Amino acid sequence: MTTTVKPARVAATPAALDLIARLRGKHGAVLFHQSGGCCDGSAPMCYPQGEFLVGDGDVLLGEIGGAPFYIGAAQFDYWKHTQLVIDVVPGQGGMFSLDNGTGLRFLTRSRLFSDAELAHLAAAAPAADERA
Repeated sequence: MTTTVKPARVAATPAALDLIARLRGKHGAVLFHQSGGCCDGSAPMCYPQGEFLVGDGDVLLGEIGGAPFYIGAAQFDYWKHTQLVIDVVPGQGGMFSLDNGTGLRFLTRSRLFSDAELAHLAAAAPAADERA
């Protein structure tokens, strides 16, 4: 009998994990928030923990590089069928994000979950349990 591991709703590339480690070394504990806003709000934003208030309308997707990763509930409802893959590319980070000034910026890529992964996610943890 094989057991299926619950797929991660958020993952990070090695390059993103490296930048997260550097930011944690400089700023201490950090967290991410992915909102559905325009401009900087559409990028994953990295903040020092304690300087960004997570609200009742935010969903905890998981953790990357030791940092919790939240998404606005409306965006979660839109993207719940995808795995978010956080990467970095050359560029300027969001105005308030800790990646600003590093020469790199975080970028969200995504991939669709398979039908089997979606079924496992639905059985393992309803979306309401993932809310912050």
